[in-house]
Amino acid sequence: MTSSTTVHSPLRLYGRSGELAILEGLLARLWQGDGGALVLTAPPGLGRSALLREAAAAHRPRGPVLHATASPDERGPHALPRTSDALLARLRERGAARPLLVCADDAHAWDPASRTALALAARRLGPGSRVALLIAADDGPAFAGLPALRLGPLDEDAAAALLDRLARGGEGVPGGADGPGRRPPGLPGVTGGLDPVVRAELLREAAGNPRLLTGLTRRLTPDQLAGRTPLPCPLPGAEGVLAAHADRLDGLPAHTRALLLLAAAAQEHEPAGAGADALLLLRAGTRTGLPRDFLDGVLFGSAATEGFLQRTGSRVHFSHPLFARAVLHHAPPARRRATHELLAALLAETGDRPALPGTPAAPSGDRDALSLAALVQLSCAAPGPDTVLAARLEAAATAPYPHGERSSALCRAAAITTGPPLRSARFAAAAEQAALAGDPDRARALLARTGAAGEQSASPGLAPYVHGLLALRTGPAADAHAALIAAAALLGPYDPRRALDALLGAAEAAWVAGDAPGYLEAMGRIDPAPYDRAFASYRAGMRAVLAGRTEAGHALLRQSLDPVDPAPAALLRAGVAALVLGEVAAACRTGARALAAVRTTGPDALLPQALEHLAYAELRAGLHAGARAHALEGLHAARRTGQPNSSVHLHAVLALAASVEGPAEACAAHCDAALAGAGPHGLAQPATLATWARARADLAAGRPEEAAARLGPLVRPGPRQGHFAARMLAVPCYVEAAVLAGRGAEEAGELHAAVAEFAGWTARTADPQAPAQLARCQALLAPGEEADARYAEALAHHARAGGDFERARTQLLYGQWLRRRRRTREARTPLRDALVAFQRCSARAWAERAAGELRAAGEQGPSVRPATDGALSALTPQQQRIARCVAEGATNREVALRLSLSPRTVDHHLRNVFAALGIRSRTELARLLGPEGP
Repeated sequence: MTSSTTVHSPLRLYGRSGELAILEGLLARLWQGDGGALVLTAPPGLGRSALLREAAAAHRPRGPVLHATASPDERGPHALPRTSDALLARLRERGAARPLLVCADDAHAWDPASRTALALAARRLGPGSRVALLIAADDGPAFAGLPALRLGPLDEDAAAALLDRLARGGEGVPGGADGPGRRPPGLPGVTGGLDPVVRAELLREAAGNPRLLTGLTRRLTPDQLAGRTPLPCPLPGAEGVLAAHADRLDGLPAHTRALLLLAAAAQEHEPAGAGADALLLLRAGTRTGLPRDFLDGVLFGSAATEGFLQRTGSRVHFSHPLFARAVLHHAPPARRRATHELLAALLAETGDRPALPGTPAAPSGDRDALSLAALVQLSCAAPGPDTVLAARLEAAATAPYPHGERSSALCRAAAITTGPPLRSARFAAAAEQAALAGDPDRARALLARTGAAGEQSASPGLAPYVHGLLALRTGPAADAHAALIAAAALLGPYDPRRALDALLGAAEAAWVAGDAPGYLEAMGRIDPAPYDRAFASYRAGMRAVLAGRTEAGHALLRQSLDPVDPAPAALLRAGVAALVLGEVAAACRTGARALAAVRTTGPDALLPQALEHLAYAELRAGLHAGARAHALEGLHAARRTGQPNSSVHLHAVLALAASVEGPAEACAAHCDAALAGAGPHGLAQPATLATWARARADLAAGRPEEAAARLGPLVRPGPRQGHFAARMLAVPCYVEAAVLAGRGAEEAGELHAAVAEFAGWTARTADPQAPAQLARCQALLAPGEEADARYAEALAHHARAGGDFERARTQLLYGQWLRRRRRTREARTPLRDALVAFQRCSARAWAERAAGELRAAGEQGPSVRPATDGALSALTPQQQRIARCVAEGATNREVALRLSLSPRTVDHHLRNVFAALGIRSRTELARLLGPEGP
């Protein structure tokens, strides 16, 4: 054990503020004469040495720093004893004059005697010591029992900041470690900036390990970092970190090392993160002669593997992905190839699902008919490029295996391919399968191997196509539209299926962006001749509707409602056609079929869209609870599969459901989430739906002014600020809000024009609620007795269409209209019916509004009595409503608009409220009705 006084300048550490604060606390106690010991534990490369350097630099102005390292030579002038007593005495002697900080780096690698002496001395540093011992070691058992601080990987922001500094040519390994006293040279800056796809791949590959991130970045050329040339596969630069991880393997028992190699090799044919099949490992371990009790204990019991393996159900995972890579890196090439060949043989015997040892094996059959997993294992055993095996892998990946497995197989095929064009094409195909599997990060990582837009690929349009698909789910809609249009032009001559999918994706991007011309352009490029009648009718019908030929378009769309093709995409198109027609019941049925098809056949990436389409159809049908349940499931699926744009759409659907069911806070939260994501990505459709939801919640809470202000820009003529497919749906809410806000006289012409346009839409749509909503709008604008007849007409339409919520809204407005004309006895019946209907469909805020109107009409009862006590119970129902509005900060005019009263009536009631409660100001009223009052 030797010491050193070499000084290293401190580096900036990313993402280690918490750890640095703990070290500062240790040093502060040392300076006060109360030292101790702390062990910094972490796998290699996470920054143990960098933290030691930071602590040493911070302490040096206050006292000496002793850098202790292991050495077989104890004859030098800085030799330290190898016994705990002598070591402790030496440290106390050196710390007698000034506080001493001892930094012991890589202590797990010291010789046993030095390591034992260090651990015992650390345990004996009690209170009052003027020595602090800071030990950096791996997370093994060498220093168990001592106070420890375990370093985790850098978080995403810290790793990104480190990568950006490295790409700019910054020095050192901030936040990482390259061994004591060693700092790598600075990296040359990247001209034009770091490519976003390359950046994401480096961050994913490094997994928060700063030393690994530095090694990977240092070994890439500026052109590779800028995305102008493909990334190599595998990425170079990980050798040092993998070797440091593999150092732990040498001290393990032979049985454990053999099983770790089997587990690492078995993961190669599985999708990323899936682990290895325990039954396959059991068969492979038995075949290689490992004891059965050892295998059972590790794979199905609680036997330990030194922290390397973890078991989840029937799957076996490495505790950290780098451990698996280190095991393969450390194994001799011949033994690694033999392991892959053994696994390939076992998979060939029983297919992809291995049977239990001892059961009859399935016939292996023709070697050319090997399963996909067996072929992947054979490719891992290949000593170099293998043209024939790569072609077999690519052909096998066209079979209906799960998309994640197909992606892994195509990736392996690319890895053993020599020609750059074919190699890029196979990486792009692997990226497409990863995207379909709901793993966009993996898809981007594979795209980074194709070079700049895959221009050197044998399939030149494939990489842009996958880029466009990813942008459709994760990026700006305009970018997705442009990328997919360009990809379709490249794919058309040799890959018509993908060209069609690209154009349909471009049309979808234009639709969600509210770009009708872009939608027509994309659909116009599709030649319908090769496809069935349902698809041709859908294409022609949607183009006709958006071009203004609604009647012809609807006739065509009706021919696409029952597609022969049972594929999920075809069923989703049929659901869209049903919604455009207003056939909401058919949309619900088709949406349920599409969801069942996605659950059965995949792809996983389509699950959020299937749930979104079904939830939206249920909203249109008035099935708010079902819509909420499906939208919540869709939101979880969108997050799991990395599709933020789908999350935006589902937040908008949830906001619409919450605008009916409440609470208001949930509606506001979902609206905020939808608008926050919709703005940067240009998603006009969810932005329109979220704004409509917020306005509907305002109406429920009795705030028509706010509702009218939100909805006006969405429905007024002129430049459209809303979405063309949702604009008419919001008109009834806008008319209601404007009239209740007192804008009927000021904006009569505008409101009548909106209602006239809505009448034309009602004549064309099959939506069963539209005729009733039209009559309700006409009643709101009608004078005198004509309004009475219009309300009766609306209620008659509701009786035929069904649906509690919309009928209750009409009854509420009718009862309010009757009460305003002092026909209070007549008003109670529709108001009572509205209250019951709102309660039946769980529209809580709307039920409260109906109850308030019913109280104002003189109705008293358990279902309408407000929860008041003390002095408030002395007020009349009307006075209570006015008091609560004023306590919320409303002016007399705003209260009058909200409650359909005159300002003079509000002022009269408010004076009586003050007198009854014994108060003299609005401030006292707000205090009385605030959180601390009744």
